Amino acid sequence: MIASKITAVFSLVAFAFIHSLTASLPFKRLVMRIAGPGAEKLYLPAYSLVAGLTILPLVYQIYKNPGRVLYKIPSPWRWLMVGGQLIAGMLAPIAFMDAPHRFKVHSQLAGPQASEADSLKIRGVYRWVRDPFLLSGLVMVWLTPVMTVNLLIVYILTTIYFYLGSLHWETRLLAQFDDEYREYQKRVHRIIPGLRGSVKESDQSSVNI
Repeated sequence: MIASKITAVFSLVAFAFIHSLTASLPFKRLVMRIAGPGAEKLYLPAYSLVAGLTILPLVYQIYKNPGRVLYKIPSPWRWLMVGGQLIAGMLAPIAFMDAPHRFKVHSQLAGPQASEADSLKIRGVYRWVRDPFLLSGLVMVWLTPVMTVNLLIVYILTTIYFYLGSLHWETRLLAQFDDEYREYQKRVHRIIPGLRGSVKESDQSSVNI
């Protein structure tokens, strides 16, 4: 029982290390220096593939050793929770489509000196929430209708990792967009949509200072 928990935690830590390393700017600089600018087109697909492959051992461990069941949400509430998870799952790709320039490696490395075409450009879901990926991840995790001991341990650690990852994400965005992003932070909340306010499409000029 204890061994299964340790294995699950180890798998999560290994995933977090690899995921954080490949997302870091020093690692991206190294890849660009070795492989050249042409590697940028392959970086995001390769990053996503590595993330998917490295999370599989954790999924397998939880599947094989879920631990004692803490609760099961009955129908119809179970399906409402699953529906919430599905909606949250669609949020991440929508967020990517709303701001693909945030993921351009050359813009991340160039920082505020990047071209005007790579300015912040707030639109879509980013008008209401600064980190839709954090919101999506937390909703998908905590709306799980069946909770076990091992799942709970992994979810608590995952939540901590998600939050720390969001702090890193915002640090990189500050380095990439500088004062544009500082102004944006004052107007839109990180996780809860609309808690602090929103940015309308017509407000674009006031954000892109």
